[in-house]
Amino acid sequence: MAISGDPTVRAEMLRGRGAVSNRSGRFERFAKSIADDGWGPVRADLEALEEQPKLRTEVTDEHPRHIITKNASPDIPFDRSINPYRGCEHGCVYCFARPTHTYHGLSAGLDFETKLFAKPDAADLLKAELAKKGYEPAPIAMGTNTDPYQPIERERGITRALLEVLDKASHPVTIVTKSRLVVRDIDLLSRMAERNLVKVALSVTTLDPKLARTLEPRAATPQRRLDAIRLLTDAGVPTGVMMAPVIPAINDHEMERVLAAAAHAGARAAGYILVRLPLEVAGLFEEWLEANYPDRKDRVLSRLAAMRGGRLNDPRFGNRMKGEGLEAELLRQRFALMCKRFGYNKDRIRLDTSAFEPPLKPARGGQMDLFG
Repeated sequence: MAISGDPTVRAEMLRGRGAVSNRSGRFERFAKSIADDGWGPVRADLEALEEQPKLRTEVTDEHPRHIITKNASPDIPFDRSINPYRGCEHGCVYCFARPTHTYHGLSAGLDFETKLFAKPDAADLLKAELAKKGYEPAPIAMGTNTDPYQPIERERGITRALLEVLDKASHPVTIVTKSRLVVRDIDLLSRMAERNLVKVALSVTTLDPKLARTLEPRAATPQRRLDAIRLLTDAGVPTGVMMAPVIPAINDHEMERVLAAAAHAGARAAGYILVRLPLEVAGLFEEWLEANYPDRKDRVLSRLAAMRGGRLNDPRFGNRMKGEGLEAELLRQRFALMCKRFGYNKDRIRLDTSAFEPPLKPARGGQMDLFG
């Protein structure tokens, strides 16, 4: 259901949320929205507010049969990943993973950030998959579809349980997060770093706290992310920064400041991604612009289309991460200059796979105690 256009009502209903609607997914038979029927918008506002006065986070346990997801994309530097959660409470409006909620009859909008799914069996599933005959180790990526350190991790601890399995098996892992909660696991991460088994990247999209609250309402503040970079670096954990995504006319002008601040905090690797708006995300992003930056909306979309071959999203391998055209090339050059200035990406760390020790297989008919 679309949310009221009245800013006061919308602010009350969507406090701390990113999307401004719960528009129906592409697999639904019917689309629902609130429309002005001429009787006055206030009436619709009050009815909507009465129907859903507060959006609360709901978490449902799910029990998949496998936890490691494989991919063959030429655009990303890993072939396997783990997502301990589905959906993400951080509420980043631009999140390219939002459309995955539509496969389950839910909205890519507010449902994605309020109706979450946790995988409590993740650690046991990982033990079983690592113990399979013929398993070949390679770095496992965490933080690909949803943030492994989103707020519910504080209570659930599923990400930490996964890291404990990987630590015991001497299996390499990479982590991308927007949360300072990652420093909770600094004991595990520093121990794994001593054996060249882990790399961590903090996603820092802006240094402007106000923009961050609007763009990524439940993620850590920019300063807390920079603090996490410093703490991880001081603990010996190889740490980098991702400016992802870069959004024209919203945060693109901050590239130099973000990379400089991250370098000062100790980051030694850096990357960036041009904002991607696949499927339902495009409509949600346009609604967000209309609600928060109506004066910039046309400029943002036109500049983005110029870097996406005339469209808001270009799914082609080789183009979807960086874009094309004059402005996209300028972004590449600016990024390259900052990398040269601060020494980013000089030494590419290749994580060690040689020390991997497969977990013990569970005893037949016994409990799954793979490490004895």
